[in-house]
Amino acid sequence: MKKVSFQTLGCKLNFAETSTIGRQFVEKGFQVVNNDERADIYVINTCTVTQRAESDCRQLIRRILRKSPDAYIVVAGCYSQLHSEEIARIEGVDLILGSDQKFNLLEFAGDFKKNRVPKIILSPFDNSDKIYQAYSSEIGGRTRAYLKIQDGCDYTCSFCTIPRARGKSRSVPIDDVLNQVKSIINEGRKEIVLTGVNVGDYGRKNNSSLFELMRLLDKIDGLERIRISSLEPNLLSKEMVDFILNSKKFCKHFHIPLQSGSNTILKSMRRRYNTESYQKIIDYINKSDPDTGIGVDVIAGFPGETDALFEETVSFLENLPFTYLHAFTYSERPGTPAIDYHGRVEPAVRYSRNERLRSLGLKKKLNFISRYLGQTLTVLFEDSNDGNYVSGLTSNYIRISVKGDMSLVNMLRNVKITSINGETCIGIIEEKIKSQERIPVITCS
Repeated sequence: MKKVSFQTLGCKLNFAETSTIGRQFVEKGFQVVNNDERADIYVINTCTVTQRAESDCRQLIRRILRKSPDAYIVVAGCYSQLHSEEIARIEGVDLILGSDQKFNLLEFAGDFKKNRVPKIILSPFDNSDKIYQAYSSEIGGRTRAYLKIQDGCDYTCSFCTIPRARGKSRSVPIDDVLNQVKSIINEGRKEIVLTGVNVGDYGRKNNSSLFELMRLLDKIDGLERIRISSLEPNLLSKEMVDFILNSKKFCKHFHIPLQSGSNTILKSMRRRYNTESYQKIIDYINKSDPDTGIGVDVIAGFPGETDALFEETVSFLENLPFTYLHAFTYSERPGTPAIDYHGRVEPAVRYSRNERLRSLGLKKKLNFISRYLGQTLTVLFEDSNDGNYVSGLTSNYIRISVKGDMSLVNMLRNVKITSINGETCIGIIEEKIKSQERIPVITCS
């Protein structure tokens, strides 16, 4: 029995796809092993969103080859789709597959005999309507499943390579999504996370919509929690917000990319909203339910971002009622319009701005989670780091850790928060709740 190890870089969509490929291997009699174990075959599912992601991939390939020089190496996904020749220059790589081809990996690899030169198999996305279904399973843990409902993007943001790497927007048909959800429930998982490149665009070309899918998912028995990975602000309506906040299943949690708090930069980025419309949707969520978790993405150091424009972003964020922040340093991406923009920001300035944004985000997060000291929230436990503590997430995306073992994993429990350690709350289990009971709405006294 050959051993295979899967390495995933990048987004949750990649994790869902890696897991699906892993199931193909298991069905053919391969043994999937952990990343720290030696394997006969290594499959790396790549990301190309940033220069750092590509660098991480190259370093990972070289580490694997030092550990297992005779192993068969497959590099697949977005980085492979856009920069296959760059990967091919790394001695020891055997097979390079594009974003679509990775789902036929077993066919292309054949007998997994090492090649003198890597085999490269790619196809253009220009007119492709094909979409491969995927969700995370055994490889992705026991508690939640990341369910791919959409792929590709029709937006033309000036900094993004994803449309070139994954093609145009397309969606998994609703009936197929519902069937996959039933499979996930049968595996015993209690939470699904709807993932895609542009999830809010789901169904637009299939005479359906994300909202229609949401209403159907909300009626499925046996599913405790549903999360949406990320939603573009221009695709999130007040009607959808109301539905989520009043749902028995949907988590009180939104992740809404901002990218900049300056209208000048947003226009240069080719984003489809401005700060005024973004502020309105965030304020509406916060006023409807102040306990809702709200995540924000911001890019620091985009071309043309002067000190004054960066201060606009800082000021906008300081007055925005979000609960956590993902700050990214701008990275030049070949083939994107932004790479030719004037006003390049020096790397040292980008990193400095990124650190300032991270500090602001941490302050917001600690202010939010501190509100719950002494209160009881419901936690879905998912992991045990050292065997003594088990951690999980609340509906509104607060991580809580309690003393316990793996027997708590995939269980819903009421936990009273007693202290805060870093960005994690520490608590004590107060009582069991039955899996079929409604997860209570969080309220502050």
